[in-house]
Amino acid sequence: MSENVRFVRMGIGDRSVPYQEAWEEQQRLHALRVADEIPDTVLLLEHPPVYTAGRRTNPEDRPLDGTPVVEVNRGGEITWHGPGQLIGYPIVKLPEPMDVVAYVRRLEEALIRACGEFGVETTRIEGRSGVWVLGESLPGAVVDPAQVVDIGSLTLRMGLPLGIDPRLAGPEYAASNAGQRGDDRKLAAIGVRVARGVTMHGFALNCNPDMSWFDRIVPCGIRDAGVGSVSTELGRVFPVGEALPAVEKHLAEVFAELAEPALAR
Repeated sequence: MSENVRFVRMGIGDRSVPYQEAWEEQQRLHALRVADEIPDTVLLLEHPPVYTAGRRTNPEDRPLDGTPVVEVNRGGEITWHGPGQLIGYPIVKLPEPMDVVAYVRRLEEALIRACGEFGVETTRIEGRSGVWVLGESLPGAVVDPAQVVDIGSLTLRMGLPLGIDPRLAGPEYAASNAGQRGDDRKLAAIGVRVARGVTMHGFALNCNPDMSWFDRIVPCGIRDAGVGSVSTELGRVFPVGEALPAVEKHLAEVFAELAEPALAR
Protein backbone atom coordinates (compact mmCIF):
# COMPACT_ATOMS: atom_id res chain seq x y z
CA MET A 1 0.00 0.00 0.00
CA SER A 2 1.46 3.34 -1.00
CA GLU A 3 1.94 6.15 1.49
CA ASN A 4 -0.16 8.58 -0.56
CA VAL A 5 -3.75 7.75 -1.45
CA ARG A 6 -5.49 9.55 -4.31
CA PHE A 7 -9.17 10.38 -3.79
CA VAL A 8 -11.40 10.79 -6.83
CA ARG A 9 -14.82 12.34 -6.29
CA MET A 10 -16.39 10.58 -9.22
CA GLY A 11 -19.86 12.05 -8.91
CA ILE A 12 -22.58 12.84 -6.35
CA GLY A 13 -26.01 14.42 -6.47
CA ASP A 14 -27.07 15.25 -10.04
CA ARG A 15 -23.80 13.67 -11.23
CA SER A 16 -24.41 10.29 -9.57
CA VAL A 17 -22.65 7.42 -11.34
CA PRO A 18 -24.51 4.39 -12.75
CA TYR A 19 -23.36 1.16 -11.14
CA GLN A 20 -22.06 -0.40 -14.37
CA GLU A 21 -20.01 2.70 -15.20
CA ALA A 22 -18.40 2.68 -11.76
CA TRP A 23 -17.74 -1.07 -12.02
CA GLU A 24 -15.96 -0.63 -15.34
CA GLU A 25 -13.84 2.17 -13.86
CA GLN A 26 -12.95 -0.04 -10.89
CA GLN A 27 -11.74 -2.76 -13.23
CA ARG A 28 -9.68 -0.30 -15.26
CA LEU A 29 -8.02 1.16 -12.17
CA HIS A 30 -7.49 -2.29 -10.67
CA ALA A 31 -5.43 -3.38 -13.69
CA LEU A 32 -3.37 -0.20 -13.52
CA ARG A 33 -2.76 -0.60 -9.77
CA VAL A 34 -1.71 -4.24 -10.20
CA ALA A 35 0.85 -2.98 -12.73
CA ASP A 36 1.98 -0.21 -10.33
CA GLU A 37 1.06 2.40 -12.93
CA ILE A 38 -1.12 4.42 -10.51
CA PRO A 39 -1.07 5.03 -6.74
CA ASP A 40 -3.68 3.64 -4.38
CA THR A 41 -6.96 5.26 -5.42
CA VAL A 42 -10.34 5.64 -3.73
CA LEU A 43 -13.43 6.39 -5.82
CA LEU A 44 -16.11 8.31 -3.90
CA LEU A 45 -19.58 8.65 -5.41
CA GLU A 46 -23.31 8.14 -5.29
CA HIS A 47 -25.26 5.68 -7.41
CA PRO A 48 -28.75 5.90 -8.86
CA PRO A 49 -30.95 3.32 -7.06
CA VAL A 50 -29.70 -0.25 -7.53
CA TYR A 51 -29.73 -3.56 -5.64
CA THR A 52 -26.51 -5.58 -5.71
CA ALA A 53 -26.01 -9.16 -4.55
CA GLY A 54 -22.72 -10.55 -3.29
CA ARG A 55 -21.66 -14.17 -3.53
CA ARG A 56 -23.37 -15.26 -0.29
CA THR A 57 -26.83 -13.82 -1.04
CA ASN A 58 -29.71 -16.13 -0.15
CA PRO A 59 -32.66 -16.34 -2.58
CA GLU A 60 -35.16 -15.51 0.17
CA ASP A 61 -33.38 -12.21 0.91
CA ARG A 62 -33.95 -10.80 -2.59
CA PRO A 63 -36.81 -8.39 -3.49
CA LEU A 64 -40.14 -10.19 -3.35
CA ASP A 65 -41.58 -8.02 -6.13
CA GLY A 66 -39.04 -9.12 -8.74
CA THR A 67 -37.05 -5.86 -8.74
CA PRO A 68 -33.88 -6.43 -10.79
CA VAL A 69 -30.66 -7.19 -8.89
CA VAL A 70 -27.09 -6.79 -10.17
CA GLU A 71 -24.88 -9.80 -9.38
CA VAL A 72 -21.40 -8.76 -8.20
CA ASN A 73 -18.23 -10.65 -7.28
CA ARG A 74 -17.67 -9.06 -3.88
CA GLY A 75 -18.10 -10.77 -0.55
CA GLY A 76 -21.25 -10.30 1.50
CA GLU A 77 -24.92 -10.54 0.60
CA ILE A 78 -27.59 -8.31 -0.89
CA THR A 79 -27.72 -4.57 -0.32
CA TRP A 80 -29.05 -1.37 -1.87
CA HIS A 81 -27.15 1.61 -3.23
CA GLY A 82 -28.66 4.94 -4.17
CA PRO A 83 -29.04 8.67 -3.56
CA GLY A 84 -28.09 9.82 -0.08
CA GLN A 85 -25.50 7.07 0.33
CA LEU A 86 -21.76 7.70 0.10
CA ILE A 87 -20.08 4.88 -1.81
CA GLY A 88 -16.35 4.28 -1.51
CA TYR A 89 -14.38 1.96 -3.81
CA PRO A 90 -10.75 1.74 -2.62
CA ILE A 91 -8.38 0.32 -5.24
CA VAL A 92 -5.37 -0.30 -3.03
CA LYS A 93 -2.48 -2.74 -3.00
CA LEU A 94 -2.33 -4.60 0.31
CA PRO A 95 1.03 -5.05 2.05
CA GLU A 96 2.63 -8.47 2.45
CA PRO A 97 1.85 -10.69 4.23
CA MET A 98 -1.62 -9.88 2.95
CA ASP A 99 -4.29 -9.63 5.66
CA VAL A 100 -7.76 -9.04 4.22
CA VAL A 101 -9.44 -9.10 7.64
CA ALA A 102 -7.17 -6.31 8.86
CA TYR A 103 -8.04 -4.33 5.75
CA VAL A 104 -11.78 -4.65 6.41
CA ARG A 105 -11.20 -3.63 10.04
CA ARG A 106 -9.43 -0.52 8.76
CA LEU A 107 -12.36 0.45 6.56
CA GLU A 108 -14.63 0.07 9.58
CA GLU A 109 -12.23 2.11 11.71
CA ALA A 110 -12.17 5.00 9.23
CA LEU A 111 -15.97 5.13 9.14
CA ILE A 112 -16.27 4.84 12.92
CA ARG A 113 -13.91 7.83 13.29
CA ALA A 114 -15.79 9.80 10.64
CA CYS A 115 -19.17 9.11 12.28
CA GLY A 116 -17.70 10.27 15.59
CA GLU A 117 -16.76 13.53 13.89
CA PHE A 118 -20.34 13.86 12.67
CA GLY A 119 -21.58 13.37 16.26
CA VAL A 120 -22.77 9.77 15.96
CA GLU A 121 -21.29 7.07 18.20
CA THR A 122 -20.83 3.82 16.30
CA THR A 123 -19.12 0.50 16.89
CA ARG A 124 -18.46 -2.95 15.48
CA ILE A 125 -20.60 -5.96 16.33
CA GLU A 126 -18.98 -9.33 16.75
CA GLY A 127 -19.59 -11.62 13.80
CA ARG A 128 -21.02 -8.82 11.63
CA SER A 129 -19.04 -6.55 9.35
CA GLY A 130 -19.84 -2.89 8.94
CA VAL A 131 -20.44 0.04 11.28
CA TRP A 132 -23.31 -0.05 13.75
CA VAL A 133 -25.33 1.99 16.23
CA LEU A 134 -26.36 -0.23 19.13
CA GLY A 135 -30.00 -0.50 20.16
CA GLU A 136 -31.05 0.71 23.58
CA SER A 137 -30.57 -1.71 26.47
CA LEU A 138 -33.80 -3.40 27.54
CA PRO A 139 -34.30 -3.37 31.33
CA GLY A 140 -34.53 -6.87 32.72
CA ALA A 141 -33.76 -8.50 29.38
CA VAL A 142 -32.44 -12.06 29.48
CA VAL A 143 -29.89 -13.16 26.90
CA ASP A 144 -31.31 -15.74 24.49
CA PRO A 145 -28.57 -18.39 24.02
CA ALA A 146 -30.08 -19.38 20.67
CA GLN A 147 -29.16 -15.96 19.30
CA VAL A 148 -25.60 -15.82 20.59
CA VAL A 149 -23.07 -15.65 17.75
CA ASP A 150 -20.19 -18.05 18.32
CA ILE A 151 -17.58 -18.14 15.58
CA GLY A 152 -14.89 -19.75 17.71
CA SER A 153 -11.30 -19.20 16.59
CA LEU A 154 -12.52 -16.90 13.84
CA THR A 155 -13.75 -14.36 16.39
CA LEU A 156 -12.31 -11.26 14.82
CA ARG A 157 -11.62 -9.38 18.05
CA MET A 158 -9.32 -12.23 19.11
CA GLY A 159 -7.34 -11.97 15.92
CA LEU A 160 -4.36 -13.98 16.98
CA PRO A 161 -5.56 -17.40 15.70
CA LEU A 162 -5.61 -15.82 12.23
CA GLY A 163 -2.23 -14.16 12.67
CA ILE A 164 -3.69 -10.65 12.81
CA ASP A 165 -1.52 -8.05 14.48
CA PRO A 166 -3.59 -7.01 17.54
CA ARG A 167 -2.79 -3.38 16.77
CA LEU A 168 -4.79 -3.78 13.56
CA ALA A 169 -7.78 -5.40 15.20
CA GLY A 170 -9.34 -2.18 16.51
CA PRO A 171 -11.40 -1.86 19.70
CA GLU A 172 -13.39 -4.61 21.32
CA TYR A 173 -16.53 -5.66 19.51
CA ALA A 174 -20.00 -5.30 20.94
CA ALA A 175 -21.62 -8.66 21.48
CA SER A 176 -24.17 -9.63 18.86
CA ASN A 177 -27.71 -8.88 19.97
CA ALA A 178 -29.14 -11.87 21.78
CA GLY A 179 -32.35 -10.28 22.95
CA GLN A 180 -30.67 -7.98 25.46
CA ARG A 181 -31.29 -4.68 23.62
CA GLY A 182 -33.48 -3.08 20.99
CA ASP A 183 -32.70 -3.28 17.29
CA ASP A 184 -29.15 -2.49 16.29
CA ARG A 185 -28.88 -0.26 13.22
CA LYS A 186 -26.28 -0.62 10.47
CA LEU A 187 -25.04 2.75 9.21
CA ALA A 188 -22.36 1.44 6.86
CA ALA A 189 -22.07 -1.81 4.92
CA ILE A 190 -18.77 -3.28 3.73
CA GLY A 191 -18.13 -5.84 1.00
CA VAL A 192 -14.74 -6.32 -0.64
CA ARG A 193 -12.86 -8.42 -3.13
CA VAL A 194 -9.09 -8.84 -3.40
CA ALA A 195 -7.55 -10.00 -6.68
CA ARG A 196 -3.80 -10.14 -7.35
CA GLY A 197 -3.21 -8.34 -4.08
CA VAL A 198 -5.35 -5.31 -4.98
CA THR A 199 -8.75 -4.48 -3.48
CA MET A 200 -12.05 -3.74 -5.20
CA HIS A 201 -15.58 -2.81 -4.08
CA GLY A 202 -15.68 -1.27 -0.61
CA PHE A 203 -18.23 0.49 1.61
CA ALA A 204 -21.58 2.28 1.60
CA LEU A 205 -22.32 4.88 4.29
CA ASN A 206 -25.97 5.85 4.74
CA CYS A 207 -25.98 9.63 4.98
CA ASN A 208 -29.50 10.65 3.98
CA PRO A 209 -31.06 7.92 1.80
CA ASP A 210 -34.71 7.05 1.36
CA MET A 211 -34.76 4.18 3.84
CA SER A 212 -37.85 2.60 2.27
CA TRP A 213 -35.59 1.05 -0.40
CA PHE A 214 -34.33 -1.37 2.24
CA ASP A 215 -37.86 -2.62 2.95
CA ARG A 216 -37.91 -4.82 -0.18
CA ILE A 217 -34.90 -6.91 0.85
CA VAL A 218 -33.22 -8.42 3.90
CA PRO A 219 -30.17 -6.14 3.95
CA CYS A 220 -26.95 -8.16 4.18
CA GLY A 221 -29.11 -11.18 5.07
CA ILE A 222 -29.54 -9.93 8.67
CA ARG A 223 -33.09 -10.36 9.97
CA ASP A 224 -32.70 -9.38 13.63
CA ALA A 225 -31.34 -5.86 13.14
CA GLY A 226 -32.19 -2.73 11.21
CA VAL A 227 -30.66 -0.15 8.92
CA GLY A 228 -30.02 3.44 9.93
CA SER A 229 -28.52 6.63 8.58
CA VAL A 230 -26.47 9.52 9.89
CA SER A 231 -29.48 11.79 9.26
CA THR A 232 -31.86 9.69 11.36
CA GLU A 233 -29.32 9.48 14.18
CA LEU A 234 -28.67 13.24 14.17
CA GLY A 235 -32.28 14.24 13.59
CA ARG A 236 -31.37 16.51 10.68
CA VAL A 237 -30.59 16.25 6.99
CA PHE A 238 -26.98 15.11 6.55
CA PRO A 239 -26.06 15.18 2.84
CA VAL A 240 -23.34 13.08 1.23
CA GLY A 241 -21.29 16.18 0.47
CA GLU A 242 -21.00 16.93 4.18
CA ALA A 243 -19.50 13.49 4.83
CA LEU A 244 -16.82 13.60 2.12
CA PRO A 245 -14.02 15.58 3.85
CA ALA A 246 -14.08 13.56 7.07
CA VAL A 247 -14.30 10.22 5.28
CA GLU A 248 -11.34 11.11 3.07
CA LYS A 249 -9.29 12.26 6.06
CA HIS A 250 -9.89 9.15 8.13
CA LEU A 251 -9.40 6.75 5.23
CA ALA A 252 -6.02 8.36 4.58
CA GLU A 253 -5.15 7.94 8.27
CA VAL A 254 -6.03 4.28 8.54
CA PHE A 255 -4.41 3.35 5.22
CA ALA A 256 -1.19 5.00 6.43
CA GLU A 257 -1.40 3.00 9.66
CA LEU A 258 -1.95 -0.24 7.75
CA ALA A 259 1.17 0.49 5.70
CA GLU A 260 3.44 1.11 8.69
CA PRO A 261 6.40 -1.29 8.46
CA ALA A 262 6.85 -1.15 12.22
CA LEU A 263 3.82 -3.38 12.70
CA ALA A 264 5.81 -6.59 12.99
CA ARG A 265 4.06 -9.89 12.55
